[in-house]
Amino acid sequence: MFCVKGLSESGRLTSVPSKYFFEKDLNDDCINSEAETIPIIDFSMLTSGSPEQRYKTIQAIGNACLKWGFFEVINHGVPNTLRDEMIRASESFFDLSDEQKREYAGKKLFDPIRWGTSFNVNVDKTLFWRDYLKIHVHPQFNAPQNPLGF
Repeated sequence: MFCVKGLSESGRLTSVPSKYFFEKDLNDDCINSEAETIPIIDFSMLTSGSPEQRYKTIQAIGNACLKWGFFEVINHGVPNTLRDEMIRASESFFDLSDEQKREYAGKKLFDPIRWGTSFNVNVDKTLFWRDYLKIHVHPQFNAPQNPLGF
């Protein structure tokens, strides 16, 4: 099966397939969920803050990217209704048949629309337990043709 969603909803899964197991390196830095929290970036400080606030926010983004690889953005100005619509559209995409989604199984890393489960399922030794949809929206907006209205 090509996608995690299909695999998990198949009714045939009794355990996680071994190709999704990561070997734990005991020397890796682990995140203590009790001691650390995901970095939160206040986007309004980039557009309406003082030069010092903007500088500190840019530094915080850099630090979050280096340490975590991601961060939460608040005060970004995106209305909740738009966010909720995008979530519904994304869920509708993942509810398409595997055949419909395979149309977007990009052959190249920088395809403007790319759906998959891992970066390269033919090469990766361990696969990620996830399905993703990557869409380039700048400088040109791209969107899948299905589901309608995406």
